[in-house]
Amino acid sequence: MSPELISILVLVVVFVLATTRSVNMGALAFAAAFGVGTLVADLDADGIFAGFPGDLFVVLVGVTYLFAIARANGTTDWLVHAAVRLVRGRVALIPWVMFALTGALTAIGAVSPAAVAIVAPVALSFATRYSISPLLMGTMVVHGAQAGGFSPISIYGSIVNGIVEREKLPGSEVGLFLASLVANLLIAAVLFAVLGGRKLWARGAVTPEDGGGSGTGARSTGTGAGPAGTGAGAGSGAGADSGTGTAPGAKGAAPAAVAVRPGRGTGGTEDTGPRLGPARIATLAALVALVVAVLGFDLDAGLSAVTLAVVLSTAWPDDSRRAVGQIVWSTVLLICGVLTYVGVLEEMGTITWAGEGVGGIGVPLLAAVLLCYIGAIVSAFASSVGIMGALIPLAVPFLAQGEIGAVGMVAALAVSATVVDVSPFSTNGALVLAAAPDVDRDRFFRQLMIYGGIVVAAVPALVWLVLVVPGLG
Repeated sequence: MSPELISILVLVVVFVLATTRSVNMGALAFAAAFGVGTLVADLDADGIFAGFPGDLFVVLVGVTYLFAIARANGTTDWLVHAAVRLVRGRVALIPWVMFALTGALTAIGAVSPAAVAIVAPVALSFATRYSISPLLMGTMVVHGAQAGGFSPISIYGSIVNGIVEREKLPGSEVGLFLASLVANLLIAAVLFAVLGGRKLWARGAVTPEDGGGSGTGARSTGTGAGPAGTGAGAGSGAGADSGTGTAPGAKGAAPAAVAVRPGRGTGGTEDTGPRLGPARIATLAALVALVVAVLGFDLDAGLSAVTLAVVLSTAWPDDSRRAVGQIVWSTVLLICGVLTYVGVLEEMGTITWAGEGVGGIGVPLLAAVLLCYIGAIVSAFASSVGIMGALIPLAVPFLAQGEIGAVGMVAALAVSATVVDVSPFSTNGALVLAAAPDVDRDRFFRQLMIYGGIVVAAVPALVWLVLVVPGLG
């Protein structure tokens, strides 16, 4: 049995054990990386640790640390309140706002994980507050990032177009961008319909004080917009229709819990909701600084977030005392362990071995769909850009035969390798998993993994059918 096949079988065993024995998959993957790397690939410790995703580790720790502080001092509650006012109480619009925001960030040059790191914590805090499916909100953020990810001035778009030019293949910058935009927009529309979007539309407009959820930010400060000075979401976690607000269909609302309409207090005076104190103003400034650092100066999102979190912790230690404990260490272990094992696979040539085996198939259309599936499967655990950089050159030999359109094939590979970033093992999926407050994290992980599996199974075949089979380009 070849070393490459052994490494793939060990990965399957890791998944089976993690599923059946409830052992942290990351810990299993670290053990597998040690065993396979040492006994099969003849790697030393340095070779094994070469696959450890140090940058992702810092991003996960830094972003969850910073937004844990934002939740503790009520800043995220203020942002949620402001978002409801912005869309005039139409909660159903918020997932689309988050989709468009992350898409705009990546389209103008933000790295996809950086855009998700900025938007996901606020989006998922909103989802908790207004009883929106976290799976819906998280996937809308990720698909939004990928929708804008291949604009001609984006990171992904520039890299892929550069590879196409280097390989002297026909290319279409606009076609690549539109393929990713349309694919992710259609997926987002299906998700919105399936995961509760129609019920959100039926709910109608709400006031910023109507939300359910746990209201962690407002409750911790006691300055929310509720009538008695309580947090705006300080209920027991009930949904927006559970009797704590005045949204259409609310039942059993006690007189003391009746929500206040936007801009009006209980005594007819202006009610601005959660108010901005010094700690919240400083936290908002830190979030803006994070955006500027990442987008304006191309600084690392993780290191920037850690630095800003430390500054806030030093200035307001009481608000930040429990923030370190809210870093999602189990998720960090899971993601870093799995990606370390994938690094061992790359180091020992398993990825290249699989790609070359497919590329040697004599049927171009079959080779094309198999390459799309390899791109999707591997990218669900590894770097999307790295996979595209490896697979596009592998496709050159049969593209040169003229039976497969180069423009359609490159677009299909690009979409297949990036749309699967909703997987909890990818950077974007890991950020969504880490950013979700007040959820059953194990259940949310399983939901993301199942949804990621559906995307891996369905999307490559669909984009192959639409973009490759007609021979575009």
